[in-house]
Amino acid sequence: MLKKTLIAASAITLSAFAFTACGSDSEGGSSTASDDGSITMGFAQVGAESGWRTANTKSIQESAKDAGIDLKFTDAQGKQENQIQAIRSYIQQKVDVIAFSPVVETGWDAVLNEAKAAGIPVILTDRAVDSKDTSLYKSFLGSDFVVEGQKAGQWVVDNAADADTDGDGAINVVQLEGTTGAAPAIDRGEGFADAISADPSIKVVASQTGDFTRDGGKQVMESFLQSGDHIDVLFAQNDDMGLGAIEAIEAAGLTPGKDIKIITVDAVHDGMQALSDGKINFIVECSPLLGPQLMDIAKKVLDGEDVEPRILTEETTFDQAQATEALPDRQY
Repeated sequence: MLKKTLIAASAITLSAFAFTACGSDSEGGSSTASDDGSITMGFAQVGAESGWRTANTKSIQESAKDAGIDLKFTDAQGKQENQIQAIRSYIQQKVDVIAFSPVVETGWDAVLNEAKAAGIPVILTDRAVDSKDTSLYKSFLGSDFVVEGQKAGQWVVDNAADADTDGDGAINVVQLEGTTGAAPAIDRGEGFADAISADPSIKVVASQTGDFTRDGGKQVMESFLQSGDHIDVLFAQNDDMGLGAIEAIEAAGLTPGKDIKIITVDAVHDGMQALSDGKINFIVECSPLLGPQLMDIAKKVLDGEDVEPRILTEETTFDQAQATEALPDRQY
């Protein structure tokens, strides 16, 4: 698994590492574009499980068109076997470059070795893979999910007094996890746990996957509320699960943002609107607009230029006032 490092929010690359694109021509063929200069990219998307993913897909499709890159796009519908099948199809079609957002972290070495043997470079976007062989891909473009979790947890620590909604001195947190085995679910949970460990009064009393979906978030939150345990804070690992949880909280006769403080990750439009309305208290941004950077990386790799192994996106956080100010110009 790639080592995660905390960097300034303004940085978009991990400057501590100089990197020459992994795998030379002698290790699996040529890494150049087609003879006529055109570029064909095969992209295997996770699915369409959230507003974030929809915006991510749109960014990739529009950016490929703007860059003059022929994009072959596959929706894996949340299944790893579908992504593996898509990648093998791209290898058979002899595309110039393959990019994908892994459904889960593990189980990719075999198919990535096939791409390497065929001389087709691979770029990871949004999510990492857990492999000891980093020569199987050229670069990983995306957010630092551990840092996102830390930012969410730090908000709870900084607002502990206000988060203690029943005044008993204990802050009970429930967590809506993302897809089991997915990098953002693992890393956001790790970062959140690390941050709240600074305050022993904060305790995660229940944690369950909502699979990054609004329906999943609603169903799991309903079960949390029916458990009878007092809940002070909800940490939803993405906006969509948080928005589903809001429906469950309101159906239970409680006021989201007041009776239960809510922190989410992503900052998609619906989430930002809920934050502006006071139903969410804090959002950690995770930008889906990776398309322009992805196309730039692909061109550099195919031109034989050096690229860095880890490229980070520029992101921030939002409170209610900041969300209200940002909403009119929000792109997703």
